[in-house]
Amino acid sequence: MRDHRDAKAFAKTLREELGSRDISITHSEALEIVARQFGLANWNILSAKLEPGEKESLIAFERAVPIVRIFDVAKAHEFYLGFLGFSVDWEHRYGEDFPLYTQVSRGGLQLHLSEHAGDATPGGTTVVYMKGARAFQKELIDKKYRYMKPGLEEVDGRLEVTVTDPFNNRIRFMEIVEE
Repeated sequence: MRDHRDAKAFAKTLREELGSRDISITHSEALEIVARQFGLANWNILSAKLEPGEKESLIAFERAVPIVRIFDVAKAHEFYLGFLGFSVDWEHRYGEDFPLYTQVSRGGLQLHLSEHAGDATPGGTTVVYMKGARAFQKELIDKKYRYMKPGLEEVDGRLEVTVTDPFNNRIRFMEIVEE
């Protein structure tokens, strides 16, 4: 899908197409038309979006995948797979009696669970922005997980469902409430 970063190509195509119909416009006129098609007043405003600073063009963050420290695979599976509804994407061990390192996911959320002592410190908090917090909280309550009955809190314009795993790691699921 093309977007504003393709504006110069759009302007060139516009000039060529109009030229094939014996309609002549300058390149700058074509750029102004393209800017208006993006809902902007003029080419100067659109071009500012096209020319990021040198540092911005070199740095791009894609996603974060938290590493969560676990101590017992069975308890981790009961909580993350059974209670929260995640699925195992992959598992890795260096050998038969080595600690587990695994990825679990649900929807667009991925977590790495690790038994390796140096990977993470238990007791951390991960914040997950989401949609459908009410339905998610109801789903969790309906599972009748004996160790946790998470509530739904309304805090400063957002809904929050906070869960704590068997290893004292917290996940705060947050939905921004539209007003």
